[in-house]
Amino acid sequence: MHQLAGKLNQLDPQAGEALRIVSYFDVLVARGVGLDGLLRGAAVLSGTVAGAEVRGRTTRRDPDGHPVTDAAGPRRRGSHRSRADWAVWLEREGEPGPVDEMIVERLALGVELLEARRRPESGFDAVVDPDRPVAERVTLLAKRRIAPAARVRILATPADAAEAGEVSAIVPTRYGLLRATLDTSGGLAPPGPAGYGTWVRADRAPESWEAAVVALRLTDAATPVVDATDLGAMLMLAQAYDPDHPHEDVRALARLDRRSAGILLTLVEADSIRSAAAELGMHHSTVQARHEALTRALGYDPRTHLGRMRYIAAALLLRLAAPEPPAG
Repeated sequence: MHQLAGKLNQLDPQAGEALRIVSYFDVLVARGVGLDGLLRGAAVLSGTVAGAEVRGRTTRRDPDGHPVTDAAGPRRRGSHRSRADWAVWLEREGEPGPVDEMIVERLALGVELLEARRRPESGFDAVVDPDRPVAERVTLLAKRRIAPAARVRILATPADAAEAGEVSAIVPTRYGLLRATLDTSGGLAPPGPAGYGTWVRADRAPESWEAAVVALRLTDAATPVVDATDLGAMLMLAQAYDPDHPHEDVRALARLDRRSAGILLTLVEADSIRSAAAELGMHHSTVQARHEALTRALGYDPRTHLGRMRYIAAALLLRLAAPEPPAG
């Protein structure tokens, strides 16, 4: 993540800083920090006082991490978020900083997760947690009048996406914070990127959530919604894969520059090298030379039947290997 942030910062400093903020808060959540820890992080990143009001109690921290208890109370609130039981904000005079909105957004997601954990009887994140006992998940489902054998699926969307259904929760994953939403009707249609999990019995919701996370990772601008069911047997491959230890076929694809990757895709999909050359607008002999060079770089011929299978599998797994930079 740090390497990706560094590269992105060279290309687009604001996008690189946004990715650093996402990574920072995800680490805090993964470590299980409380409200004070989240506020200290927000204050340090923003360089101003960060505050929160949770269930009627106000807590504020300055950029040095010290509590702020001045009698005057919070200064004018700049960027802020709120729900029924809590609110978070940055206290800044004048115009907001360039990443204030991102900081407050991630702070709000952290507080939302803390509040969900504080109320375990209503925490939907436990329903999709494979480490929770089945009996506990069934009890939580029963509180929502959902039978263990009921047919459900889980949707995965970015953590800051609008809630698409009545039952959802922020859930920490290996890819950072994501939002899990329960779908019992098949009629939910999130407005942005979304991964649809497989349909399962309600007491097997973690299986659907795992599939939904994989599906979300495979979305892009051209395909903003991916249904895990459509992956077929490839879903099993993706679920068994460990992105922290990428296969050599995946590493080989990752080493290609964007132009080479585009030529490779065309070579894999085209009926012949001549048709690939026509599509690319390149001379046949040039494409032939690129095909030979790519074959050496990959360690297999991507135009053979077996080579195409290796390429398709590696391209799928490459999408799971590294966090994506935030949109916008």
